[in-house]
Amino acid sequence: MELILASSSPRRQELLRQIGLHFAVIPSKLEEKTAERNPAKRVKALALAKAQEVAERTGHGLVLGADTIVVIGGRILGKPGSSAEAAAMLRILSGRTHRVYTGIALVDAATGRSRAVTECTLVKFRSLSEREIEAYVASGEPLDKAGAYGIQGHAAVFISGIKGCYSNVVGLPLSRFWQLLQDFSGKGLPN
Repeated sequence: MELILASSSPRRQELLRQIGLHFAVIPSKLEEKTAERNPAKRVKALALAKAQEVAERTGHGLVLGADTIVVIGGRILGKPGSSAEAAAMLRILSGRTHRVYTGIALVDAATGRSRAVTECTLVKFRSLSEREIEAYVASGEPLDKAGAYGIQGHAAVFISGIKGCYSNVVGLPLSRFWQLLQDFSGKGLPN
């Protein structure tokens, strides 16, 4: 069965390639909005909705949907809408520990059968100087990432500790995905 990634995220594509998977990319056209305030339920619901939207459109394959957010002090930080918003997010994260939630969902487009799970990782930022924040924002790297940082990029130097799955912070918890894939298909790797 063909695996279809319902995301244009280059980081998710890289992670799937890292574990040797072949897949098609068909980004979801779903508007990423929900009234759900519980972070774990929110990302799980959005991941499932994205996978279902692509499954309905294509009618074939095993569709993988994902959604990632950063949560600190009860506040959800998605992707920043501007450089100023990215800088504000980084100031909030500076010197504090936050949670990264990713929801992942698989949908069999032919049958509609689906499964969805959530992963959470704790990430601790060291205190950042205003100069570091300004330079990082000017690099453009934080503008398309939840919480305004990419742990796999220049922001790696901001991280003083992590508890949980590293690839979850990048955007796709590989161990959890692999378990879900095996449970879902009963076989492991799709062809």
